[in-house]
Amino acid sequence: MNTSSIVNQMFSQIISAYWWVIPLLLLIAFLKSPFMKGMFGEFQVNQAAKFFLDKKIYTLFKNVTLPTEDGSTQIDHIIVSRHGVFVIETKNMKGWIFGGTQQKIWTQKIYRHTSKFQNPLHQNYKRTETLRSALGLEPDKVFSVVVFVGDSTFKTAMPDNVVYMGGYIRFIKSKMQVMLSDSDVLSICAKIQSGRLKPSIRTHVDHVRHVKTLVEEKQRQDDNSCPKCGMPMTLRTARQGANQGKQFWGCTGYPRCKTVKQLA
Repeated sequence: MNTSSIVNQMFSQIISAYWWVIPLLLLIAFLKSPFMKGMFGEFQVNQAAKFFLDKKIYTLFKNVTLPTEDGSTQIDHIIVSRHGVFVIETKNMKGWIFGGTQQKIWTQKIYRHTSKFQNPLHQNYKRTETLRSALGLEPDKVFSVVVFVGDSTFKTAMPDNVVYMGGYIRFIKSKMQVMLSDSDVLSICAKIQSGRLKPSIRTHVDHVRHVKTLVEEKQRQDDNSCPKCGMPMTLRTARQGANQGKQFWGCTGYPRCKTVKQLA
């Protein structure tokens, strides 16, 4: 028996004995995927609302996709009550979280690994405004809430509406002023139910495609933005000096910002 036959036989024996390892690894990878992490985070928020919010006072809507002028926006959770309408964004993250209300980009740090993500308050702003406009409500009757689930720790001061899982119910219950009548609540619930896109795989796929397009467009804009101040860069031509006549990228914030980038 040649070496090739021996190797093939050993390989076949290993596969026969440990075939279950491959589907197990695939299952573990799936459970750790961003999709499943998001689903688990939303499940936790749903369960908290189910057990700790009185259903006679609070009505929960899950995974609401609303049409917008340029596509759609998806809201993780909407809670409607006489005390206002709560638009909830869920973030399932771990590690240290650094960010501020006005910062466009927040930071996640896990040991020596650092990654950036969009300010979730800014993310939730469009969703909140889309819903508020559709319902015809005043700004003070709609509350944006960002809930962090998972093993994360805020390392900078956060506003009251950015909370851990345990603080999300407390935030909602802290709004005690009656702002809406019972008939208003019924009307709002009916508008949400009739105005949302039909929950389906197709709706989800279309929304994901729309978000991917927005992200790619944002990436193109970021690639041509000033690394110092974030303003767009514009193509300019040097008028003097050793590079006279050559083109370069100059910050549109000039003369306040004098950052330049050479053409690729």
